[in-house]
Amino acid sequence: MSEDNKTALSVQTDEEFSEEQLAYVHENRRYVRRKEVIGYVVWDMAQSFNINGYSQRFVNSILQVSFRYQQILSFINGIWDVVNDVFTAAIVDKTRTRWGKFKPYLVLLAIPGTMGTCLYWLLPLFFPGTGPEDFSKFLAFSILAIVREGIGTFVGIAQGGIITTITPHPVERTRLLTIANYVSGALGEKLPEQIMTILLDLIGNNVIKPKNTDISHLFMRLFVGMGVFTSLVSGGASFWFNTIMQERVPQSIKTPSIMQGVKSILNNKPVLLLTLSQILGKFSVGGSRGDYYIDVLNFASMGYVTGFPGALLGPVPFMIVPWFRRKFQSRTLYILSEYLGQLLNVPVFLIGTIGGKKHGLYKNRLVMTIVLTFYETITAFFYGMRKVIPSEMYNETMDYCEWKNGYRTEAMTSVAKGLATKLAGIFTNILTLQIKRWINYDQTAYIRGKAQTDDTKYWLFASYSILPLLTGFLGIIPMLFYDLSGAKRERMYAELLEHRAKISKSVTNAEAETMEKIAKEQFELAERNKNKKL
Repeated sequence: MSEDNKTALSVQTDEEFSEEQLAYVHENRRYVRRKEVIGYVVWDMAQSFNINGYSQRFVNSILQVSFRYQQILSFINGIWDVVNDVFTAAIVDKTRTRWGKFKPYLVLLAIPGTMGTCLYWLLPLFFPGTGPEDFSKFLAFSILAIVREGIGTFVGIAQGGIITTITPHPVERTRLLTIANYVSGALGEKLPEQIMTILLDLIGNNVIKPKNTDISHLFMRLFVGMGVFTSLVSGGASFWFNTIMQERVPQSIKTPSIMQGVKSILNNKPVLLLTLSQILGKFSVGGSRGDYYIDVLNFASMGYVTGFPGALLGPVPFMIVPWFRRKFQSRTLYILSEYLGQLLNVPVFLIGTIGGKKHGLYKNRLVMTIVLTFYETITAFFYGMRKVIPSEMYNETMDYCEWKNGYRTEAMTSVAKGLATKLAGIFTNILTLQIKRWINYDQTAYIRGKAQTDDTKYWLFASYSILPLLTGFLGIIPMLFYDLSGAKRERMYAELLEHRAKISKSVTNAEAETMEKIAKEQFELAERNKNKKL
């Protein structure tokens, strides 16, 4: 632990704690009210109640912003993102209000954020009939993207911090994440995207035909209508939870400086390793599975067919998370949850390439349905870990920061982690768009009911199936050195329990002294007024 920081916790050995204190990390404690649990589940569903899975297709084929313009915007917005994130993090980490550290931003920015998202989906109505190289459309799209990025940074940091402060106990935090992810999936958090997928298939295969208009207008109305509807619903649900939730992990009374925030990252080994892993993993370049399903197989609903056997597992993937959490180290579970899908894509690629580019099995719906069904069923078994473990590991690193330094820097850590991955993301996003240019992807083919060439189809398949693993496997290496688990993790939470109890008591005493002082001043004022009257 840090010796030069007076607010840091003192070093204590396992012998100085009772078995009860060391077992604290495994206890099933409850702090969050039932109404908040329901609200958190609704909030979690709201984060996926959208059609964002089709946002790239919306920009490419419906709004039609050229790949060249998108590359320019990706670079400009990336630089703005870096500058914006640093100042935003400093502001959030210094925030101390009666409502908490993160809640004010979630409540105040809810309406502007929802309005910005609605405008995003409405853009095609403002620029009808314009082509991919239209500059006025690109300018409007860019301004909106930059404004939304500014709002999104505050909201994103606050959303990431909420789960670290809504409960002080790691077991309840894991329970909240597990319940929210399972219930959200069971109740259809992806329902809008699923409906969208089916409608795209019906339109693309001429089952639904346009009346008194062409197919491009039908596609546009579908995207605009679904986009605006889901934005309003998810925005309203999020706003409700943001108003009822309560932050329970006390922040240090003295706010950390920017340098302290930076220092808390540099001396936080778990954060550094997790960040490095995500940076290297972010260099993973690949195509879209949706592009493969739509542009190659002309079957957008393919994922629902292949995912059906895995869906029969029900709650099992989430029920096994606590067992895996107890039996395996965090780094093992992280690597398994993050890279299993990429490894399983290797046989998918090898089978699909049988027959070559022109007659390859990757274009055969029946064969690929069988292959991808096996793939989806295996990965579905680990779905719970994929949804819970990375989030919980980030929460642990924030507890580690408090344990090591005596204060929490969720915002600065989140931004530092995000900045590094975003810088890598600028490169990979530009490269991904460039790959589409290299393979001669036709942006207008889809809305005209036309097919891509055989060469383009093959490279869409290859970039989706094998390219991510070839370019992103180095992210595994840093996690081999992640050691926040076992006895070290138990000792950390035992010390945090004692430390937080002291903070809570000191805050309560300070409030009592303040109230006594106010009462005394009011009494003296009343006496003076009484004497004046006499």
